[in-house]
Amino acid sequence: MVRRTEQKSAIQSVMRATERPLTPQEVLALAQVTVPKLGIATVYRNLKSLVADGWLSEVALPGEAARRYELADQHHHHHFQCRACDRVFDIHACPDDIDELVPPGFKVHDHELVMYGHCADCN
Repeated sequence: MVRRTEQKSAIQSVMRATERPLTPQEVLALAQVTVPKLGIATVYRNLKSLVADGWLSEVALPGEAARRYELADQHHHHHFQCRACDRVFDIHACPDDIDELVPPGFKVHDHELVMYGHCADCN
């Protein structure tokens, strides 16, 4: 029981310290600094639990089967995916003219924007 708490605590610490969505593999690598014997199955189980608890949100990108995870308490935002390193970053801005982009007579209820390019490290 204590071990599971230590593992979940390590995963939560990683998610709080990282300012971008993470894949389960990234969570595993970062959390293993604190809990070296942490396994990927435990990471998946805890990520699923944290999503169910409303503590994390899943980030699904078009064309990707793998999910990424981020803190659920963030305001509406978008994402940037680096084509070189595959990392995803938050964009805390939103186009003002979303309604002007849709065909006449259409009504936008929600939207997502993903930008692609190279991050500062890979540029």
